[in-house]
Amino acid sequence: MTARLPRTTLALLFLGLFGVLEAPTLSCRNEEGDAVDWFTFYKLPKRQDKEGRETGLEYLYLDSTIRSWRRSEQLMNTSRSVLGRTLQQLYEAYASKGNDTAYLIYNDGVPKSVNYSRKYGHTKGLLLWNRIQGFWLIHSIPGFPSVPEEGYDYPSTGRRNGQSGICITFKYNQYEAIDFQLLVCNPNIYSCYIPATFHQELVHMPQLCARFNLPKIPGRHLTTLQSAQGQNFLHFAKSDSFLDDIFAAWMAQQLKTHLLTETWQRKKQELPSNCSLPYHVYNIKAIKIAQQSYFSSYQDHAKWCISQKGTKNRWTCIGDLNRSPHQASRSGGFICTQNWHIYQAFQRLVLYYEDCN
Repeated sequence: MTARLPRTTLALLFLGLFGVLEAPTLSCRNEEGDAVDWFTFYKLPKRQDKEGRETGLEYLYLDSTIRSWRRSEQLMNTSRSVLGRTLQQLYEAYASKGNDTAYLIYNDGVPKSVNYSRKYGHTKGLLLWNRIQGFWLIHSIPGFPSVPEEGYDYPSTGRRNGQSGICITFKYNQYEAIDFQLLVCNPNIYSCYIPATFHQELVHMPQLCARFNLPKIPGRHLTTLQSAQGQNFLHFAKSDSFLDDIFAAWMAQQLKTHLLTETWQRKKQELPSNCSLPYHVYNIKAIKIAQQSYFSSYQDHAKWCISQKGTKNRWTCIGDLNRSPHQASRSGGFICTQNWHIYQAFQRLVLYYEDCN
């Protein structure tokens, strides 16, 4: 004889299922507002010459539904941009103030502040999630985004130089691994909301959010993440106790590939190309946008690298750190993929790079 469930139990099961079905589908969004598994962008620098029409708000765009860079018709400071569309979900979650959605925003350059703290990682990003899924936006833009109550805005300080970023949609079962990666990176969190319902699985993010004293942090940690649609990513996270160049000392050797790196090459603050280890690291010196259009790494605040053309392993990594002596002692990370379309898009941007002396 089959036992009948009490009416109250049935009601609770129904309400629980209804809540799951009604939970919003949080994900990276394209410029039409449609969900995508991932996207990457390259915000172009502002032209310094008088003939240049660039405002410092134009950007290239690539997502999981297209095959190559598309020059956006939107400007980065509008709510119709890819970042504006994606962050609209943050503002809706903030307005609802529900207990089913969490967010965490971090940047070593806090919006409307001129101070940069070396106490935290050289990291910039945003996470928004519920118990079904969410997204992780990793970018290089100082002072971005504004706190949720102020809505979407793009900082004027993010116009002059090139900027890069990647957004990836993840199922909730990936957030425990992300939680530990953030612990290692030690981000400077300036806005967050993590209801207690998440605290059992996600131990470190609430601690980071509340600025508690953190447990002993490993020098570095590598993890595999899988996007909502099954794309594999590797995430490299290093703490400030790993005192070395993340590219040469770890990433190139781990990925078993020579890397071409594009990071902010400020004068007297760059590391030279490195060929001292089995897998080499070369500095990209100029970025090609079109046949007659290029810009120097000195104008580029982006942080990315790719496998050297012709090598067996074709990796693209996007993240937080520069190749600089000062940043060898900063925490941060990179997320890497072997997606062919992402690799090909970034590879076509390389105009030339610096060989080893």
